[in-house]
Amino acid sequence: MAEIETPSWMQGFVPQPNTPPRGWQPGQSGNPKGRPAGSRNKKNVVADEFAKEGSAVARVVMDAALAGDMQAANMVLQRLSPPLRAAAERVQFELDPERPLAEQAKQILAAVADGKVDPETGKTLIGCLSAVANIEAVAELESRIIVLEARQV
Repeated sequence: MAEIETPSWMQGFVPQPNTPPRGWQPGQSGNPKGRPAGSRNKKNVVADEFAKEGSAVARVVMDAALAGDMQAANMVLQRLSPPLRAAAERVQFELDPERPLAEQAKQILAAVADGKVDPETGKTLIGCLSAVANIEAVAELESRIIVLEARQV
């Protein structure tokens, strides 16, 4: 191997060991004027106050919502009901798992074109085929590496 030449600007450089900056003792903080020990942050203070008065606040908002206040009703509904998530419908179409993955993808596209599968579900199914193809490729590479390593022994 060729020897690496040290550039002129690095000549005479001697790296220093990893030591703390001057003036600090081991275990001493780099910010001695930081938050004092035992002080509480604002988030914890608010959480404690809400724990004390939260049920009373919730009762006021609920009463306002029941009295017809739409903003209060919106707040209550947002907290009580989870957001709706899209749910895929079950689909029925012919997919031959024995065929190559590229042909299976064509079968899915044909089902989308015929209206048997909605486009979003078709996209998801083709994404699944892509993941399977990647897994198969990794498995094939792994087996090829094992064969190559066995030949070297």
